[in-house]
Amino acid sequence: MENCTEVREFILLGLTDDPCLQVPLFITFTLIYLTDVIGNLGIIMLVLMDTHLHTPMYFFLCNLSIVDLGYSSAVTPTVMSEFFRGSKVVSFNACAAQMFFFVGFATGENYLLASMAYDRYEAVCKPLHYSTRMTRSVCVCLNTGCYVCGFLNAIFHVGDIFSLSFCKSNVVHHFFCDVPAVLALSCSDIHLSEVILVFLSAFNVFFALLIILVSYLFIFITILKMKSDQGYQKALSTCASHLTVVSIFYGTVIFMYLQPSSSHSMDADKIASMFYTMIIPTLNPLVYSLRNKEVNNAFKKVVEKAKFLCKSQI
Repeated sequence: MENCTEVREFILLGLTDDPCLQVPLFITFTLIYLTDVIGNLGIIMLVLMDTHLHTPMYFFLCNLSIVDLGYSSAVTPTVMSEFFRGSKVVSFNACAAQMFFFVGFATGENYLLASMAYDRYEAVCKPLHYSTRMTRSVCVCLNTGCYVCGFLNAIFHVGDIFSLSFCKSNVVHHFFCDVPAVLALSCSDIHLSEVILVFLSAFNVFFALLIILVSYLFIFITILKMKSDQGYQKALSTCASHLTVVSIFYGTVIFMYLQPSSSHSMDADKIASMFYTMIIPTLNPLVYSLRNKEVNNAFKKVVEKAKFLCKSQI
């Protein structure tokens, strides 16, 4: 048997080693993260404060903002600290924790988007029964199921990977502790872990995507049967924001995981990962605020109320 030293910390390769890019990238990611935090917290506060938004659709939107904030916060502050401190060393436990929260929230978002598609199906295809079918208890159960599936998946992956031996290189070819990048460093037999990773990832993505596609198939069939232009426009407007978010999320996933192996590169992985860990959580609140009249109206009410309070204090 070969002598080997057990790895107790990892070194993240990061996005770039170019010293000229450290400060510009730090400023860029700081602005992105601040926009992400302000946008998602803003959506959460609007939904909580405005009683007109206390509906299943906005209950799911509120939780979408929570998971967006969760998995971006698991990654982005680490990347920012790498640029600020210049150190890319992360401890064994910190790497496991980052992987756990990232996988948990990202998988939760996957199933949450499926739950939102089902909600839109009930609203468009069965409007007369919507209030009796999408009750508070049903919404809570669906939402809880999303978090349970997400963190069970995270527990399984983190438990499996960090039970392996790490005695080779400790350099992670990524800017955060992503599952494939850390798994590749193990000196154990990782064939079974790789098979499980591919199977669970494919099942989670395609099962949720199947629910979304089937829901929207019925929605579009119902829309085509509508004779009223007003009903047609209303049905489309209720689905437009969700469809945009779904397209961005799954478009990135498909680009990253379903590209040919000949064109697969670590740099492409980093760019795609940067997009879905930092950019998508920032875009989601913008998509829902720009394309949704009820969210815009709720925001205007909050602004007017704030102005009134300021004037009254003066």
